[in-house]
Amino acid sequence: MSIRQGLLALLEQGPMYGYQLRVEFESRTGATWPLNVGQVYTTLGRLERDGMVEPAGADDEGHAVYRITDLGRAEVATWFRTPVSRSAPPRDELSIKLAMAVTVPGVDVRAVVQGQRTATVRALQDYTRLKARATQGTAPADLAWLLVLDSLVFAAEAEVRWLDHCEARLSRAAQDPARVDVPSTTVPTTETAR
Repeated sequence: MSIRQGLLALLEQGPMYGYQLRVEFESRTGATWPLNVGQVYTTLGRLERDGMVEPAGADDEGHAVYRITDLGRAEVATWFRTPVSRSAPPRDELSIKLAMAVTVPGVDVRAVVQGQRTATVRALQDYTRLKARATQGTAPADLAWLLVLDSLVFAAEAEVRWLDHCEARLSRAAQDPARVDVPSTTVPTTETAR
């Protein structure tokens, strides 16, 4: 998740101070990824250092206000035009947990899978309820929140499918321990998968 570009996109709408940016960011993402206001101000400091934003004085209450520069606008335009790279997959705690579980003696891997499946299905149900409530709104922020919810729903559904696949692989390995599928030592990227 790019907080840097997200804050720049918000500043394209007009000058704001840190707390306003935090509120707007969380409003548009349904607070799915809460921001610490200190993180916002640290990011603003870096954006200022890099020439993407500049101070715009203070509001009536003394809050330091920032505005986007032409360089910042160009950065946002490039961000929106450029697909998200999948060449370096982010660390996934669940994948790491299962990889460790199958290699550490005494761990009931099936219980780990079942526990995660239960939690993921519960989260999926929560996302579905939130989505039902969110579809009643018509504001652009509601549409933004719906897009985030759709992403969370699809990710949870994919995780449940992956857990089913893991369970099937574990069953095959238990039936024939000598034939364990050994993965390649590198993760295929969009470049190497061609």
